[in-house]
Amino acid sequence: MNVGAAVRRVRAYGGQFLLLAVLTLVVTLLISGVPRLVNRLAEQGLRAQLNSEPAARRDLSYTTSLAAATARRTAMGDAAERFDALAAEMPPQVRAAVTERWYSVETAPARVVGPDLAARNLLVDVGLRAMPDVQGTSTLVEGAWPSETYVPDRPIEVALDVDVARKLNLRAGSDLRIGNTDDKGRLLDGAPLVVTGLFRPVDRANGIWDGLPQLLQIIEPQGDGEPFVIVGVVAQSALNKRAVAGWPIQSNWRYRLGVDRIDGRELDQLIDGLQVMQRNQPTGLTLTQGVDVPLRAFAAQIDAVRTLLAVIAAGVLATLAGLIVLAAGLATRRRRSEFALLRARGGGATAGARRSLAESVLVVPVAAALGWWLGTLFPGAPDPTTPYVIVVTVLVTLALPLATLAVPAGGAARRDLIRVRPSTRRLTVEVSLLLLAGLAAVLLRRRGLTLGEVDPLLVSVPVLLAVAAAVLALRAYPWPLLLVSRLAARTRGSVAFLGTARAGRAAVAAPLVVVVLAIGTAAFCAVVAAGVDASRERAAEQVVPADAVIRGERFAPDTVDEVGRLPGVRAVTPVLYENDERFASDEVGTDAFIEQTDVLLVDGSGLDTVARESEVDLPVPGALRTAGPGSGPLPAIVSPAVAADLAKAGLDDSAFISVQGQRYEFRVAGTQDGFALLAANTSRFVILPWQALPRRTTVPVPTSLLIAGHSLDADALRVAGDQGQERYQRDGTVTGRNRPLGVTVDTRADVRRDLGEGGANGVLAFGFVAGAVGGTVLGLLAIAFTVLAGARSRGQVLSRLRTLGLSRRQWRGLLLVELTPLVAVSVLTGALVGTVLPLLLNPVLGLSAFTSGVPVRVAFEPSLVAAVLALGAIALGFAVAVEALNNRRLRLGEVLRLGEES
Repeated sequence: MNVGAAVRRVRAYGGQFLLLAVLTLVVTLLISGVPRLVNRLAEQGLRAQLNSEPAARRDLSYTTSLAAATARRTAMGDAAERFDALAAEMPPQVRAAVTERWYSVETAPARVVGPDLAARNLLVDVGLRAMPDVQGTSTLVEGAWPSETYVPDRPIEVALDVDVARKLNLRAGSDLRIGNTDDKGRLLDGAPLVVTGLFRPVDRANGIWDGLPQLLQIIEPQGDGEPFVIVGVVAQSALNKRAVAGWPIQSNWRYRLGVDRIDGRELDQLIDGLQVMQRNQPTGLTLTQGVDVPLRAFAAQIDAVRTLLAVIAAGVLATLAGLIVLAAGLATRRRRSEFALLRARGGGATAGARRSLAESVLVVPVAAALGWWLGTLFPGAPDPTTPYVIVVTVLVTLALPLATLAVPAGGAARRDLIRVRPSTRRLTVEVSLLLLAGLAAVLLRRRGLTLGEVDPLLVSVPVLLAVAAAVLALRAYPWPLLLVSRLAARTRGSVAFLGTARAGRAAVAAPLVVVVLAIGTAAFCAVVAAGVDASRERAAEQVVPADAVIRGERFAPDTVDEVGRLPGVRAVTPVLYENDERFASDEVGTDAFIEQTDVLLVDGSGLDTVARESEVDLPVPGALRTAGPGSGPLPAIVSPAVAADLAKAGLDDSAFISVQGQRYEFRVAGTQDGFALLAANTSRFVILPWQALPRRTTVPVPTSLLIAGHSLDADALRVAGDQGQERYQRDGTVTGRNRPLGVTVDTRADVRRDLGEGGANGVLAFGFVAGAVGGTVLGLLAIAFTVLAGARSRGQVLSRLRTLGLSRRQWRGLLLVELTPLVAVSVLTGALVGTVLPLLLNPVLGLSAFTSGVPVRVAFEPSLVAAVLALGAIALGFAVAVEALNNRRLRLGEVLRLGEES
């Protein structure tokens, strides 16, 4: 084949080859670049999620039990030796992620006494800790560091954090004694201890200070008569001496995983490595780690989003493949006379295909290489996509030759006729396609999916269903138009009749399929995104079924009124939650031998008021809302599992449950799978109406407060909650003297925002936006192909009608009548496919990972109707604009030349 001739033909048909090259570039760009971008977004999400956790959450901590040293070597020497050995025993994936590590040996806190402490009547316990590198990460403020030189009978030398020391009235040179105490708290066998120096950390965020108990903080007394607890730094020689003397010691080795060392693409291997470490703990050591929790949560999100991206990518790439086929078909149709002349001059059956192949080789590989190179410029770690780029390049290169082979050997035939009865071949293909799509859908629902893997069945089902829907639309498309055309024939004017007649005879099989694929992909993304957003709202309402919630241990009863007087608060209702309560079969507490359950006390009417004021859709069961004080059992809402156990034990009409030490009789008034304020995975619970509790001397007190209001001040709510807990303890109603923990305040808006941010939400949003925008743009491009496919025949008709007196206004009306059914059918069919696909795929996509475990429900969105109508109007306007531009380019007066093809 003459290369020069091929180059000249490419230049002659430059517009057609430019279109093919652009489509090829887009496909290879997406294949090469999008995985990089997804990896980049996933990496950013993982970094954000891990950085939002306390740094100590990434620690792998090995700890020995507190016991006397038994090793022949020194305590610190043994700890240093095991320090490297433990790291070497880690799985490779875990060991590669470790960036920082520390070890220490310490004694149990023991009572210290001295004049400086007695001056303020302070009760203090001190733990002694030896750890390397502490001097390099801190600055000495006063005194000196404990000496490593061993001197007999020298007091134990200790260094303290300067802030800790000053709060306890200690200084460099403070003389103390340390030892055990008797039952009355008196020191029995005290050893001399001196504070040699005070230090300040260079960086308080350095992980060396995160060992527990911490060096830089004072552990507050847990109750009256309890001591302050601090930790001091001693020399390694001093610690060894204490160990030899028989003091119980504890060794700790900490290894911190670096955020930048954790590869989002290898999370499964890292999690598996952590599991191996958990199962194979060395004898005598306890492994503590919590990094697997955020890693598992993020891995679940990534698996779900990769599965979703596979569905979206299948629709986009199938649409692009259809556009390439349309472009190749349009190019060969325009050159039909050339190929027919080539055959007439003695060329073989494949002569035209060989010519087209030579031309494609000059254009497609260059465009594919350019697209692949541009994709490599995208930020993010690469995926092994080069083989896919090569395969795509070969297929696109063959598209034009194959389209050339499909050109009829004879002269031009009419393409504006559609037989009422399709050929047997076409009917067989269409029926087979419908059956295949139905079978694939059934198999997908029955077999399910492995999240995170690109399943060929998952990829094929959306495409098959879209193509099957397009086939059905093609079958049904001409019939309504035929009826409308007959009705239009009885009216005055020719525009409606001619437009509907031509629309009914239009050959739009391939373009319509591509349009349906594109619009279906865009609609699928929009519907699923709306479902995820609505499910996040429900998840937020599940956690906070009000505008805000205060959670604590126990609040004084008057806390409800105190919170109600805060600015912006409109309504407050108390809630009591206790877990793992036991059932009893009678009032004396006879065990019912039923598994423990969670108990929730709510004021039904108050909860309904707060939910209504907060505009939360929380249906409160009538049994809880209308219950009142009475002599019978309390009506209770229980979970199905609890209802089944009670029925099996014969206690569904009367059973007892303990709440804050009081037993209450209840009966099953209804069952629910879940309820607000309970975790989504809670399967055992009993909900009782607070307002119906019998009056007793000891009344239950709330553990949470639900608040409705506008512009709520979280700090003011926190202060009110802490004061309510303190009043409850001060009134003497608490058993024990432990100080309550501070309350937590959560607002529904904050919970909703947290659900939509961080983690893999960036990847999810990218998938939805890219799928919706890409599907819409490609759909409009497919409509342009549809218009161009029949542009010449329409141009001839319009030119003839213009010579017969058709006005420009009538011409535009005729164009609208002809194109409106085509655009409407394609857009509506695509929208219908995009609406049905989520109903089929949602149960297997695992999107509940983005909604805090709340199942994602995909439902009809009224806004989708407006979006479809707007898209249809845009598509119709775009189609008319394309037709007008094409007619202007063709100069309609010239399309009537003799021999002009239709």
